[in-house]
Amino acid sequence: MQLEMQYVDNVAEKLNLSRDEILRESLKFYLEKIIREIKTDIFKIRTKYGVSSIEDFEEKYKKGEIEEKDSWQEFQKLDHLEFKKEELENALALFK
Repeated sequence: MQLEMQYVDNVAEKLNLSRDEILRESLKFYLEKIIREIKTDIFKIRTKYGVSSIEDFEEKYKKGEIEEKDSWQEFQKLDHLEFKKEELENALALFK
């Protein structure tokens, strides 16, 4: 851990920023990156099934427009991704 903090300190010095600023901006960038990746996965599933949300997906199940047996895993994945995206966006909001 000590070695890694030396790297942070070196970069901070070169950029004329504090260690806290470097760590804060790094964490913010990381969260934004993960959110973009999750949004891409969400988009792929939504596009594949022609849905706009997990609720829409569930409604199409009820109407029989989507076969549950062929899509159940992706339904669960979409539900998880939407939840995770919301959690990460809430964490990112702490930086604004």
